[in-house]
Amino acid sequence: MKNLIYVPVIHSSADLGSLANKLNQKGIAEFGEEFWQKHIDTINGFWEAIDYYFDTIDIYIPGIKIYQDGMVADGEIASKIIEESIKSGSKNYEIVQKLIEKGAEIIKTEDFNLVKRELKSLQSITQAKSIYIKIIKLIIYKITKSRLLKKRDKYITQRIASTLGPDETGILFIGAYHKILKKLPKDINVIELKEIEKVRKYQKLLPYHNRNKQYYEQLAQYLVKR
Repeated sequence: MKNLIYVPVIHSSADLGSLANKLNQKGIAEFGEEFWQKHIDTINGFWEAIDYYFDTIDIYIPGIKIYQDGMVADGEIASKIIEESIKSGSKNYEIVQKLIEKGAEIIKTEDFNLVKRELKSLQSITQAKSIYIKIIKLIIYKITKSRLLKKRDKYITQRIASTLGPDETGILFIGAYHKILKKLPKDINVIELKEIEKVRKYQKLLPYHNRNKQYYEQLAQYLVKR
């Protein structure tokens, strides 16, 4: 039986590169500095919980294969991507590096062209020089996002299916809005490190947290629970 530890990722600012400052500015403007800081603290707490899990579980790390959201290479190029991401403050990539140092192997997970297309679409929104153009870019992005995400999910699923061998264990770090569970081969046993649906609900409820503060707080506490 193949095993896949599924980590539904909440991207931190450090994972978003040049988009990070724009996102933080928008978050503070829409929700206020105090609430936005609490959200950032929740994300940091989430990654501390994930880090704690991999520090304490009893698994044989050498031979484990790591599949990472946005990882378009392996080998030396992957090492460079991980190194630069850690310098930017990515908790996700810090955990990946710790696993690699223990003997895990990073696997090329995504198609470069598909990832590049999505990144360019997001950048075109943040770089738009007028509200009118920004709205147009946002509409185009929303129309194409679903189709592009499906293509990425199909590629990721194929990579896992073709590289994870019998009786091997993989660890998948992937954004919660990806939908690959039903696409995976039936011989892969999936272990959800955090329930995907709860991670999605937290992200969906974020803009509307005032409507259901109690449930939002429960989800936040679940995310940081070790």
